[in-house]
Amino acid sequence: MISSYRLENQAFTTDFFEHIDPNNDQIHLCILDFPELAGVSGKLGIGERLVDECLNSRSSKFDSYDGFDFITIILPEAICQNLKPQRIGIYFRADLLLFVSDRSNFINDIVINTQTEGIKVHSLGKFFHLFFDKLTIDDREVLVSIEEEISSLEEEFIVSVKNDLADYLITFRKRLLSLKQYYEQLFEISEAIEENENNLIDKKELRYFKILTNRTNRLFTNVLNLRDYGTQVREAYQAQLDINLNKVMKIFTVVTSIFLPLTLIVGWYGMNIMMPEFHWEYGYPFVIVLCIVVVLGTLLYFKKNKWF
Repeated sequence: MISSYRLENQAFTTDFFEHIDPNNDQIHLCILDFPELAGVSGKLGIGERLVDECLNSRSSKFDSYDGFDFITIILPEAICQNLKPQRIGIYFRADLLLFVSDRSNFINDIVINTQTEGIKVHSLGKFFHLFFDKLTIDDREVLVSIEEEISSLEEEFIVSVKNDLADYLITFRKRLLSLKQYYEQLFEISEAIEENENNLIDKKELRYFKILTNRTNRLFTNVLNLRDYGTQVREAYQAQLDINLNKVMKIFTVVTSIFLPLTLIVGWYGMNIMMPEFHWEYGYPFVIVLCIVVVLGTLLYFKKNKWF
């Protein structure tokens, strides 16, 4: 379903899509789904190449053409959380602001909020900012939740080393990588909007996009900090594994060191050679006592040197 609004007296009013005409002076906001884009692109003056790019682009980017701007935004799964669109295409010219999305109700809700809360929309540039503000306002909470999850994992491996902790850390690294790429691209988009090559945004309203750029930069920095935090947790986890491995190797070394002299004694008296001790009445008890003394002496030596 296509949602069409006309901007009059600093407010949006519902209008019919058929009333959109590039030749008149009316200003419109349109919101539609991806399957509907191909059918209305001709009426809106959108070329086939832009339609194809909107439908198939795999990264967020900003393109400025003669008289209009075109933006593609791909949101990572960590940000969407079944509340925000995963893909958004934005076509912006002086008399038309068009949103193409897989979750159009997200943008329609912004329009409804301007109507119910009495927010004055002086221009399409103002709504343009409201959209980006709504898109990024809750992202800090998402990053905080990821930080808390990493912190919980760190506490778990301190208590007991888990075999699957490495898998969790790999999952977090993938999520943070997608967030890093997203905010890096969104930061570039925000900077390009500030340049305002087509003068589609009033200079007074550009300061709001400066705030948006700073917010995006902070979010990007937070993601980098979280990646460093995750790396530190992984290194600490690996260090703990190495410590545990060293403990196991120490135990095996102690056991080997204890039985090595015993093996020597057994090998010595196991040779097929007649030794004087074989004819001694106390030869067998002597060997038993000798083995016990060797074991006790080795244990006392290791204990004294704090091997265990």
